[in-house]
Amino acid sequence: MPAQKPKTTPRGGIDLGGTKIQAAVVGARGKVVGEAREPTPTAGGPLAVTEAVALAMQLATSAAGIKPDALTAIGVGSPGNVDERAGTVAQARNVSGWDGAFPLAAKLSEALGTRVVLGNDVSVATKAEFDLGAGKPYRSLLGVFWGTGVGGGLILDGRPWVGRAAAGEIGHMVVRIGGRLCGCGRRGCLEAYAGRASMEAKARRLVDQGEHTALFEIMQKRGRTRLTSGVWERALQQGDKVAQRLIDQAVEALGAGIASADNLLDVEAVIIGGGLGTKLGEPYVERIREAMMPHLFVDDRPPELHLSTLGDLGGAIGAALVAKTRKS
Repeated sequence: MPAQKPKTTPRGGIDLGGTKIQAAVVGARGKVVGEAREPTPTAGGPLAVTEAVALAMQLATSAAGIKPDALTAIGVGSPGNVDERAGTVAQARNVSGWDGAFPLAAKLSEALGTRVVLGNDVSVATKAEFDLGAGKPYRSLLGVFWGTGVGGGLILDGRPWVGRAAAGEIGHMVVRIGGRLCGCGRRGCLEAYAGRASMEAKARRLVDQGEHTALFEIMQKRGRTRLTSGVWERALQQGDKVAQRLIDQAVEALGAGIASADNLLDVEAVIIGGGLGTKLGEPYVERIREAMMPHLFVDDRPPELHLSTLGDLGGAIGAALVAKTRKS
């Protein structure tokens, strides 16, 4: 028998990332009343990911004391090519085995017993920061989410801007002509230098070439299968030279990419989030600010830079906001 819905019906929000799935149950004024996190499967493609997403939401609703079908709707912030009308996701390259279009909304709705709507992961996280977090004082901002990849979201004149559907792809701005191969198949992208997956691939090549790093030892000790943000943080704390060199390159690339984006858009503020951005925190926001300065055309009034105040929950909260505002 379906669970009774409370008077103020909460919504579900899911942030689907390359290494983790964050689920949250969100009530009035964006308050999180239940949450859960599951690792993103490294095999099995979209079906395995859908099962893990459903499990994360079931655990989050259990923590909130309700069942999934008591939610008025569930929003999902997903990477890749998101078709909101069709409820499909395609080419989610940072999620293993996900290439063709997959009916994620319909499959999750069937599994969880309530309406599911989709949005781009970084766009919904940026909207959450604009409505509830570090972006509240501004009318225009760029959200930069530094994690498995590097994603961007835009708010212009108080409204989200998605262009023809692909605006904000800051991770695929070219920061070096003919540079390092990116996961998208092109060369020189910002993500090729700052995306955690690309940084891990580079670290593995360096180890094959005979360099020593503690990154993979830390990974194994922590029971991880990938170099998560926490692994990078610990390696930096231990003074690991390979980790520091790759992070330095990432900061340099982020500075150039964000400055170039601001030269075009002239936004009031930049919000830094994502797994690595949140984990490394304010000291690295300051380093990114310094790395931007040589590339800014109008360097006497740079945009304000802030760390995400919603942290790891920002994407899930943003997805829940999408579930509140979108009819279908």
